[in-house]
Amino acid sequence: MIAELHPAAILVVGGVLAFFLPGRLRQVWCVGLPVLGLVNMLGVQHGATAPVEFMGHHLEWLRVDKLSWLFGLLFHIAAVIAAIYSLHVKDRVQLGTAMLYAGSAVGAVFAGDLLTLFVFWELLAVTSVFQVWGRRNPAALGAGLRYLLVHVASGLLVLIGLAMHYRATGSLAFGHLGLESEGGLLIFMGFGIKCAFPLVHTWLVDAYPAATPSGALYLCSFTTKVAVYAMARGFAGEGVLIGIGALMAMFPIFYAVIENDLRRVLGYSMINQIGFMMVGIGIGTPLALNGAVAHAFNDVLFKGLLFMSMGAVLYRTGKINGSDLGGLYKSMPWTAGFCMVGAASISAFPLFSGFVSKSMVMSAAADGGMVWVWLALLFAAAGVFHHAGIKIPFFAFFAHDSGIRTKEAPWHMLLAMGLGAALCIGIGCFPQVLYGLLPWEADYHPYTITHVLSQTQLLFFSALAFVSLMLLKIYPPELRSVNLDADWFWRKGGAGVLRAVDVCFNGLNRWAHAGMMRTVAWVSGWGGDAPARLVGRAAGGWYRLQGVAPAAREERAARLAQRCRDGGFRVGLMAGAAVLMVAAGILWFRR
Repeated sequence: MIAELHPAAILVVGGVLAFFLPGRLRQVWCVGLPVLGLVNMLGVQHGATAPVEFMGHHLEWLRVDKLSWLFGLLFHIAAVIAAIYSLHVKDRVQLGTAMLYAGSAVGAVFAGDLLTLFVFWELLAVTSVFQVWGRRNPAALGAGLRYLLVHVASGLLVLIGLAMHYRATGSLAFGHLGLESEGGLLIFMGFGIKCAFPLVHTWLVDAYPAATPSGALYLCSFTTKVAVYAMARGFAGEGVLIGIGALMAMFPIFYAVIENDLRRVLGYSMINQIGFMMVGIGIGTPLALNGAVAHAFNDVLFKGLLFMSMGAVLYRTGKINGSDLGGLYKSMPWTAGFCMVGAASISAFPLFSGFVSKSMVMSAAADGGMVWVWLALLFAAAGVFHHAGIKIPFFAFFAHDSGIRTKEAPWHMLLAMGLGAALCIGIGCFPQVLYGLLPWEADYHPYTITHVLSQTQLLFFSALAFVSLMLLKIYPPELRSVNLDADWFWRKGGAGVLRAVDVCFNGLNRWAHAGMMRTVAWVSGWGGDAPARLVGRAAGGWYRLQGVAPAAREERAARLAQRCRDGGFRVGLMAGAAVLMVAAGILWFRR
């Protein structure tokens, strides 16, 4: 069955039109677009497809199943909340590209073939970078350029991989790809870059904190979640993802604890949460896959809520470093309260959304006998409570009083945060609503005595550790510093490669250029004087036959050569010489 209107169409077409609308109408328009898109998507039936023939290839630009529908629902909800949060934004480029960005995410998850996926994959990169550049400062410009380069590289890997996959299989269908073929491996690497795999993760903590307050909200909602969807679709059950995910869940904790920029803390926290999703996809059982997808759904909501609260702080104070903030609960109590809801959700407190999804992945690891994976996730869960559950709200709102007194966040920001908080609490209290939308059949009940007690104990001892470290003054203080990450190797290594290339190839180029210029100068000098030399030599031979004395012979030959240089011969003589030269040339070639 073919849907009458593609779920991404309203966002994409409406995003283009948003560039041409006046200010206030454009802002309202961008709120209405995802609402209309959501209504349209709810009318699309499961199993709907839209096959097309393109240059002899069978494409499927629309495929609706439970997995794509759930992510489409998530992206429309996120777009509505982000659009409400962005009502203060007047920049037509930022608003228009935000809608195109959301439409690209929706188009990607509904793509039934790899070529259509690639088109939306690249459109994601091109439209999302304007959420970084919207900050309009040198740091945002540099971060945006690096972000764009990384994501173009991701798209290039996907493109080469799909070409190799098509050559090997003759199909462009986007289903399970696996790692057995070279094409599948390249596609996996392209997906991994957008998932922020270790060593290629720094684009996330580089670009997201450099974006505008509303731009960071859009960024945290779409790019990595499209990649998580793609991994779940193409590489479910690949064991390598278990190790990668466990590493992703653990190593960002150490960076987040020492980081001063609170939005960079949230960036590291996002990598940590994606690690849980990668572990679930790697395990590949129905329970694990449902846990990964449910956690992706919840992560958009509670991470978006945290980004909104920090964005409101940045919007009102112009500051985002923990060392510069503190005591803001007095001026921004509602923002502080919503931040606490987001912190409780990401920390997996019972009755909050993170609890009902994170525990699914951990239970799947335990059921599979993966003790080391379960222990790694347990450590990561405790670390999340430290850096996102405690550090973010504590240093922003409840630490030392910074003396900053400002207004509460604007009403539209509070409304957007309120919607996100309501969803975090609602899903935590009534998880069966979300469970009923999950793609795989798996019976799971989060609120068992074992789950609740074990998670409560973990949170209690994590809080006790934080308080003890603070009282003993061992907890890393908030310092105005720059923390080195894996990008140091890329930047230093890249600079070294550029220097080597400069010395090698540009040195070779300079040597060749100098040699060529010397040769050209000699040839041009000789060529310019050649007629005079030929005349001088011919005259010298003629005078020798006539018996002219050597001195006089040389003088006469030099005089004729000089006349040749000066152009002092009669026209008739020169014309005759030219005819003789042409005749000699003809005779030479005929021979």
